[in-house]
Amino acid sequence: MSAGKRVEYLDVPWERGYGYAQAVGYGDTVYLSGQVSHEGEELVAPAPVEPDGRVVDFSATEAQMRQCYVNASRLLARFGASLDDVVDEVVYVVDAATGNAVAGEVRKEAYGRPDPWVASTMVGVSGLAFPELLVEVKLVARV
Repeated sequence: MSAGKRVEYLDVPWERGYGYAQAVGYGDTVYLSGQVSHEGEELVAPAPVEPDGRVVDFSATEAQMRQCYVNASRLLARFGASLDDVVDEVVYVVDAATGNAVAGEVRKEAYGRPDPWVASTMVGVSGLAFPELLVEVKLVARV
C-alpha cells in the first residue's frame, strides 16, 4: 500500500467477490465507492423483481437512498469526516423519474441543509450490482 493511503471495508461478500475497498483515504481526500442499501450482508428495502431480474416496483427508491447515506456516513466517520465534508457525489438510479422525485428531500435530510453544499450528478442506469438495488451513491470528501 502506498504511504499515506488508507482503506476501509465493510466485510461484505461482494467486496471480496468483486475485489475493492469501500473507501480510500489519500491525503486530505476520502473516496467512497458507490454505497448501496444494505445493513451488513442484508439488502435494505430490496425492490421486487421478476424471475428475469426486471424490477417491477420502484417505490423502495427513497428508503434505499436513505440507507446509502447512512452507510456513507458510517464510512466517513472512520476517517474523522462526515457528510459535511462531501464535495462531490454521483447518485445512480435505476428509474430516473422516481430518483428525481425523492432525491431532493432525502439529500436535504442527509446533509442537514435545505441547500446541500455539494456538487451532485444523478445518472439513470439500466441496473446495479444486484437486481434488487435501485440506488447507488458515490462520494468524495475533503477533510
